[in-house]
Amino acid sequence: MGWAAHALPGLAPHRVAQLDALPRQTCAPDLRLFHAGDLAQGFAIVLDGRVEVHLSSASGREILLYAIEPGQSCIQTTLGLMGDAPYSGTATTVTHCTLVMIPAALFHDLINTSSTFRGFVFRAFAARMGEVTALLEQVAFIRIQARLARALLDMETGGAIHATHAELAARIGTAREVISRQLERWTAAGILHTARGHVSIRDRAALLALAK
Repeated sequence: MGWAAHALPGLAPHRVAQLDALPRQTCAPDLRLFHAGDLAQGFAIVLDGRVEVHLSSASGREILLYAIEPGQSCIQTTLGLMGDAPYSGTATTVTHCTLVMIPAALFHDLINTSSTFRGFVFRAFAARMGEVTALLEQVAFIRIQARLARALLDMETGGAIHATHAELAARIGTAREVISRQLERWTAAGILHTARGHVSIRDRAALLALAK
């Protein structure tokens, strides 16, 4: 079974064949898929791997809007294709990725003629908008200390977090210097151990309390 029948159950057989015939693209990590200001050329389906979409300010600060993994969508692309608007963010592969690009003309044809495809796009768009709204609520209403503690707990693998200060800052929407100062405080308090590109949790109970 090709990817289309699995991702879009109920899609007409000739449409499944049409999508399965599209070439797969293999992308290396740290590849820019689109930049702010670009126009959407097609609707990308992530079959394997992880892509992250960031917003950048004129001063160089970044915030991670969302990540795209298999089964998820990019609202920037949906908005670009349906509203003819340029990207406002930048998408970068984090891991090796396999993608299928649905050309813009085929995307619009499917949106107009297939209720199955249209439902898939709109449901994915709604789910992604919910995530972005939750991110805005965190940035607006939850203090940085709690956001950072939550991010460290979410990113932990085996007690360790492999991320730079800049990556942590982008994830929670603050400046790298703020992250560095906070990590220094928690290291001095014995909650964490930090090294270049690496953070280890020493006092999980204390970090959980800070995350509340």
